[in-house]
Amino acid sequence: MMPPIMISLPFKLMLFVLVDGWHLIIGSMVKSFVNF
Repeated sequence: MMPPIMISLPFKLMLFVLVDGWHLIIGSMVKSFVNF
């Protein structure tokens, strides 16, 4: 059995990347809307 940290760490990293990506996408969308 793998220790729980080995399992939870990649999930936390993935979640962090996903949230960061959403911030970038939403930010670019807001910028494009403001430019119109």
